[in-house]
Amino acid sequence: MRFTTLGTGTISLSPARSCAGYLLEAPGFRLLIDCGSGITRRLAELGIEWQTITHVALTHFHIDHHGDLPTLIFAWKYGFLPARTEPVEVIGPVGTADLLARLAAAYGEWVTGPGFPLTVREITPEETIELPGGVRFRCHPVPHTPESVAYSMERGGRRIVYTGDTGPSDALAAWARGCDLLVCECSLPTGMGIPEHLTPEQCGELAAAAAPKHLALTHFYPPVEQVDIRTLVGARYAGPITLAVDGWGWDFETEDV
Repeated sequence: MRFTTLGTGTISLSPARSCAGYLLEAPGFRLLIDCGSGITRRLAELGIEWQTITHVALTHFHIDHHGDLPTLIFAWKYGFLPARTEPVEVIGPVGTADLLARLAAAYGEWVTGPGFPLTVREITPEETIELPGGVRFRCHPVPHTPESVAYSMERGGRRIVYTGDTGPSDALAAWARGCDLLVCECSLPTGMGIPEHLTPEQCGELAAAAAPKHLALTHFYPPVEQVDIRTLVGARYAGPITLAVDGWGWDFETEDV
C-alpha cells in the first residue's frame, strides 16, 4: 500500500504546489482522494498511470478539491486508445451525486455518462466500504463545510487517516488515534487563524491527541510557510513530522519515504 501527495497546496495558487490531491495504491486498486486544480497535470508529470485509477473520493465540495475531476473524466473518455471500458466509482459525502449532476449540467452529459460505467457512492460515518485490494474505507465528519469529512484507509492492519480540510476537532483526534500515518491540513499561521482551518499549533495538538506513528502536514497557504512549522508542531507532538511536497510518498510495506 503506497500513499502519494499529489497536491499539497490550496486555492492560493502556487508554482510549487497543486491544489488538493492524494493517491492510495494497493494491488488492483488506485484511489484518488480529492482532485483539485493541477492534479491531472501532476499525475502525468509523476508518471502515474492515470488511465487505471479505479476510484475517486471527495472530502467536500470546494473547487480546490474537485476542480480537475471533469478534466480527468474527459481524459478517461477521449485521452487514450483504446477507449476506457473499466468502471470508475466516485465516493463522497451526501451531496456528491448532486455535485456531479450539476457538473454535468454545466459541461455536458459525458460527466456522468462518459461511455464507461461511472457510479457514485455516498458514504456516511456509520458505513465501512470494502474496496478492492482489501482496503477498508471509512469517513468521519469534520468542522469545515456541512458535508466535509476525513477519511480512514486501512489494509493489513496499517491505517492512514487524511483529515481533509478541517478546524480543530477532539472527535477527529479520537477517531484517528493510533493510525500509522496522519495526513493533516496545516493551512494558516496563528495570526491568520480561522475556525475552518488548522494552524501549526493546532496540528500539534491534534497529533498529540491522535498519537499517529508519523505525521505528514499538507494544504499550506503561503503565509504559513513563513513560520517555523516543524518547531511549532514539534512543541506539542513528539513523533516524526514530514512537511509534504507534491510527489512525496509513503510505502507501507517498507515505510520508505
